[in-house]
Amino acid sequence: RRSGQYTMNHDHSKKTLDGASFDRSGSQDSLDELSVDDYWKELENIHETRGNNHEERVALVVKEPDEGELEEEWLKEAGLSNLFGDSSGDSLESVVFLSTLTRTQKAAVEKRVETVTQTMRKKNKQHQIPDVRDIFRLQNDSKGNVCEASEPSTVRESENKNETQDGSKGLKYGLGTDEQKRPLEDLPSLDTDINLEISFSEQAANLKDSSVGKMCKGGGGDTLLPNFRLPKDKTGTTRIGDLAPQDMKKVYSLALIELTALYDILGTEFKQQKAVKMKTKDSGLFGVPLSVLLEQDQKKVPGTKIPLIFQKLIAQIEESTLETEGLLRIPGVATRIKSLCQELEAKFYEGTFNWENVKQHDAASLLKLFIRELPQPLLTVEYLKAFQDVQNLPTKKQQLQALNLLVLLLPEANRDTLKVLLEFLQRVIDHRDKNKMTLKNVAMVMAPNLFTFHGFGSKTIEQSEFVMAAGTANVMRFMIRYQKLLWTIPKFIVDQVRKQNTERQKKEKKDKAMKKLLKKMAYDREKHEKLEKTSNDVDVPQGVIRVQAPHLLKVSMAIQLTEELKASDIVARFLSQKSGNVQALKKEEVFLYEIGGNIGERCLDDDTYMKDLYQLNPNAEWVIKSKQS
Repeated sequence: RRSGQYTMNHDHSKKTLDGASFDRSGSQDSLDELSVDDYWKELENIHETRGNNHEERVALVVKEPDEGELEEEWLKEAGLSNLFGDSSGDSLESVVFLSTLTRTQKAAVEKRVETVTQTMRKKNKQHQIPDVRDIFRLQNDSKGNVCEASEPSTVRESENKNETQDGSKGLKYGLGTDEQKRPLEDLPSLDTDINLEISFSEQAANLKDSSVGKMCKGGGGDTLLPNFRLPKDKTGTTRIGDLAPQDMKKVYSLALIELTALYDILGTEFKQQKAVKMKTKDSGLFGVPLSVLLEQDQKKVPGTKIPLIFQKLIAQIEESTLETEGLLRIPGVATRIKSLCQELEAKFYEGTFNWENVKQHDAASLLKLFIRELPQPLLTVEYLKAFQDVQNLPTKKQQLQALNLLVLLLPEANRDTLKVLLEFLQRVIDHRDKNKMTLKNVAMVMAPNLFTFHGFGSKTIEQSEFVMAAGTANVMRFMIRYQKLLWTIPKFIVDQVRKQNTERQKKEKKDKAMKKLLKKMAYDREKHEKLEKTSNDVDVPQGVIRVQAPHLLKVSMAIQLTEELKASDIVARFLSQKSGNVQALKKEEVFLYEIGGNIGERCLDDDTYMKDLYQLNPNAEWVIKSKQS
């Protein structure tokens, strides 16, 4: 039965993959017979474990959305719900938001608003539904000319289609001031350079149907995956965790719109799934929602971001050597795993569980079981299909760009847990000479645990497991191999966040000024503020910034900006101080932050050139602090 099933499905998957509309030879070469066999064996182990678990399991119901419902939900998720419905009259906030979008992002929004509009008209809803084209036109006609600076020049281009698609024309894209806009040919052009300055969907639109667009197709084994790299950004690389929560909300909305625009341009359907709410366990370890687990874990270890059981299982695997042959591939005995599972549920939080009884292969099986048993997939119900569909994008670079945006869309708990998992998997691969677990093998073994989610429970998903083998394993390979790139927030998105903040501040300033005029004491207050501003100007000469460390030093430091001055130089200068609480600190404990101006808060990487960043955000305050404070 086993071999028959293998042959039948293996042939089916090969046929499906060969029949695809783009070159898939790279995937086939990279996944040899032996590593594909790991996938089937892992599936068999999963089914065996499920067979031994006779307890009733509630399958997750995924709701099929009605016409227009999907788009309506998408607009809500993107923070644009006030473009329709009862609140559609109050769309000024949305106008500011829309003004920062690129041409392709605007097209994605327009497409969804059109669908919602048509659906609402069909249903005879009496909502005031604005034509989205009027909203975009309104920006152009507004006195402040809100979108003039942020709009890529392609929005104002001639309508000549050939010109748009010809990569050699060097069309200008990008956000921010005119000085920041650069023609495409001026930007890094190596196939392996990931350009974070221009919207991914704009890049895809420009490369579509051109010979450049066929770069990085195919490939082979571990060594043949491209060595993608991020060219250095003088204003600093922004990673997940560097921005304040209010700015991360904006990043989420922009990433959703950008991913949708990218899928639109590449002709891949992007549909968010929706889980119907169901009763889940509100305590325990396995089969408990991540949010519930973290809530109970934070009572034990305040501030923990990764479930304690997940951390412990990884630590248990690593306690023995990572050189064990077949690590992650060889399963523990199913009945024994079930017994350990029950014992852990009863004793883990009491601290009475005897970890010496847990063999390394048992711990690895329990780790995979934990991931599979989550009531909703680690990659979420909403985006699991989008993660799977990454394999259908034409080039490896576009696959990587899509994964980058998808990681930004994950809830914080899922993203943090995924990061710890990927880092652990890389450490396993680092010992491949001894444990025989290459990137391919690890990806093959882990893919079924992340991508074939029990909760969907439908036959179509079960049958397509075999078709998905090569594709999902390749997505898994990408996530492990390029994990450092995936946790970077693209510069074009950070620039859009800055633009939104600037526009909102202008609006708030106008509102504030109006309120001040209505107050009797306005004159005195303004006079006081002017005096204070003048004295501050005297304190800080031109080309000098003042750096504060309120938790550590009573006085601020005046720093002269030079072309070569980096954030790491300022931190080093601060650590050389002999006063306050500074002496006890280590370099890795403190960071320089950019606070206010056109950003909420941003932790700066060591290689940030301060003069370049100061020019981008002259109204920011500069503060040294630890990530906890």
